[in-house]
Amino acid sequence: MEGNCNDFIYIMDEVKEYIYPDRDKDIERLLLIRIFEETLLNLFTKGLLSGTTHTCIGQEYVPVSLMTSVRTGDVVFSNHRGHGHYLARYDDPEGLLAEIMGREGAICHGVGGSQHLYRDNEFISTGVQGESLPLAAGVAWHLKKEGKDSIAMTFIGDGTWGEGIVYETLNLAKLKELPLVVIVENNQISQTTPSSLNMAGTIEGRVKAFEIDYLHITSRDVWECRKLTALAIDKVRAAFNPLVIEFETDRLGSHSKGDDTRSPELIQQIKKNDWFLVLQQKYPEQFDRLLSKVQERIENIVQDVSYRPFSKWSIE
Repeated sequence: MEGNCNDFIYIMDEVKEYIYPDRDKDIERLLLIRIFEETLLNLFTKGLLSGTTHTCIGQEYVPVSLMTSVRTGDVVFSNHRGHGHYLARYDDPEGLLAEIMGREGAICHGVGGSQHLYRDNEFISTGVQGESLPLAAGVAWHLKKEGKDSIAMTFIGDGTWGEGIVYETLNLAKLKELPLVVIVENNQISQTTPSSLNMAGTIEGRVKAFEIDYLHITSRDVWECRKLTALAIDKVRAAFNPLVIEFETDRLGSHSKGDDTRSPELIQQIKKNDWFLVLQQKYPEQFDRLLSKVQERIENIVQDVSYRPFSKWSIE
């Protein structure tokens, strides 16, 4: 299946409420992720954070479009670039920032940091390349055996297709007909290496070799992406049928804090696709109002979390 609007026939009066459950809420969530990520980079510049961070600036619309299809009981597996995945599912920038800063109120008492998050048995992230995929398949198998209509959803990047475990997992997922949704955020660059230099063939070709359903999304519009993915994800839930959804997306920032080797010309070119600019021009009054609201919220959160005591963790 290709990601074009003509692939599905919709009676718009019936699906409008689902695709646009609350346009303000969607725009606000997109802005929340963007401002949160930009704030992290600013805090690093000031020497207020330790370690590293991998922002999802440019890719925020992917998880925001998908999380309306995620229900209680579903398990989401994230990766090293996972702040947006977490914030799209949970309106909890306080807990996430506290985790990254190692302050009280942290999701995992500060021991997980930026890349290794865990919440409520329904959200798990790892910084290990490709690790989440076999774990997600195992959980999907468990959900199927329990007779639940829940799914496991895992996010990987185009660079993860260099890991052999990807192919072992896809093979098992198809053989066992697992309720597994694999989201590929293909930003066309693996750390600093363009995908054209390290991938022969296509992701679609690799997926179809296992006879697994495949959906290709090229849109950067959060509502169009939601419309194109909702039915396919419902099919996974109803028929225990694995699915791979590839999003062609853009990583506007560097791999981590400052290791971008792309030319300024290329970066300027891909910024033209930025959902931020599109929505700012399409809904100027609504956008500016929500942007101010989010900026004020994040500023207050930073001030609050920064003054909290360091978190404590112990094995009980």
